[in-house]
Amino acid sequence: MSETDPALLTAEAMIAAFACRQLTPVDVLQAVTERVARFNPQLNAFAVMNPDAVRAAQESAGRWRAGRPIGALDGVPCTVKDLVDLAGFPTRRGSRTTSADPVPDDAPLVAGLKAAGAVVIGKTTTTEFGWKSPGDCPLHGITRNPWNPAHTTGGSSSGAGSAGAAGFGPLHVGTDAGGSVRIPAAWCGLVGLKPSYGRIPQWPASAFASVSCAGPMTRTVRDAALMLGAMARWDLRDPFCLPDDPRDWLDGIEAGVEGLRVGVLGRPGFDAPVDADGVAAVEKAAQLLADAGALVTQAEIDLPDTSAVFGRVWGAALARVVAVMGNNAALLDPGIHQVAQALGGMTAIEFMDAEATRAATAHAMARLHQQFDLVLCPTVPAGPPLADAPVTDPIRALWTEWAPWTFLFNLSRQPAISVPMGPRGDGLPNSVQIAAAQFRDDLVLRAARAIEAAQPFPVVDLG
Repeated sequence: MSETDPALLTAEAMIAAFACRQLTPVDVLQAVTERVARFNPQLNAFAVMNPDAVRAAQESAGRWRAGRPIGALDGVPCTVKDLVDLAGFPTRRGSRTTSADPVPDDAPLVAGLKAAGAVVIGKTTTTEFGWKSPGDCPLHGITRNPWNPAHTTGGSSSGAGSAGAAGFGPLHVGTDAGGSVRIPAAWCGLVGLKPSYGRIPQWPASAFASVSCAGPMTRTVRDAALMLGAMARWDLRDPFCLPDDPRDWLDGIEAGVEGLRVGVLGRPGFDAPVDADGVAAVEKAAQLLADAGALVTQAEIDLPDTSAVFGRVWGAALARVVAVMGNNAALLDPGIHQVAQALGGMTAIEFMDAEATRAATAHAMARLHQQFDLVLCPTVPAGPPLADAPVTDPIRALWTEWAPWTFLFNLSRQPAISVPMGPRGDGLPNSVQIAAAQFRDDLVLRAARAIEAAQPFPVVDLG
């Protein structure tokens, strides 16, 4: 893989090249478009391409010629997941039940990216309404992993994972209600940040609004921080989003981890599985952090059974999806019906009990962070399943194959990041996950950057 291919540059490197006139945004877009034409037919990362990207890149090139870039991402290509509104395009959510009419307004995070000058090249595929981890949907079919197309990318941000790994630009928007940024990041060898709840405004709300966040999926930690700065902008349309934080998320990212207390989490509220490669990745990351001066010890915590808590959140959300569809419900992925029927029929008291237990989980994790600045654990229980494998028991798969290590941090609403850790035994990507107390997104970025600096991440060679 050529290191000079402009499509494979980081966002930071692109901006530097624009500033010194080594490249223009048009050059970069052309390189990305050529890669998409070459590799996307096999990978199926896009729901739709944006024909207006050429004009946007040309306008950005004009601003750079005049020495007047409008923001930190001016001219950098990015993609938007098809659960997120992009003005002028439909938001299909991977579903045959949704309207093909274009939406009139950008979601807040898209407005933020555009205000920073990013060039949106298209919308990426998602599992239907973001309901599962294998990267397929009824509307767009199977999205495949660039490391090995026989395997899934993970989901629900399947197209973002595939596009990021394939070099279809450096910046990709994912959303995450139970691991949907971090799982495809882990299986595609990317950095995937689920920020603190409310850090990035949500509008319209997702099917999993009480636990869902949007976040960056990138090839480097610094690019994730750069992208977060554009996405995390207060917006009136989301009454639950945080006030603007004036910080540059790159500030302090190179400060390292010396003196930080890191707890290795072995049990996220139940006996979550992890294979030997995942264990080895956690052990390696713990050693890298210790070598960098962190104080690494085992974290002991008494948590509720988070698999049962998240199961109720998941089941209630999908039961509502089915209920509002009316006659169109027959068009939904059969797995959505399966989960809705098994987990959605709870009483109001049972649902409120689940919410109370979710809050208890968040309180327990907050108390844990009185002892530890950071928590380290696996991201996924094993490597990516085969892309064509049928989902026969989604409820069991949720906490055995997909998300047993990720949904805890959605319940607690704290920031968590998936960090690549080199190859697994089969050559597919390995990873670890780092979490911090709510609103300490800066700490997870610092720790992830420390690991990245000690062990640079490999990228896939598509030839």
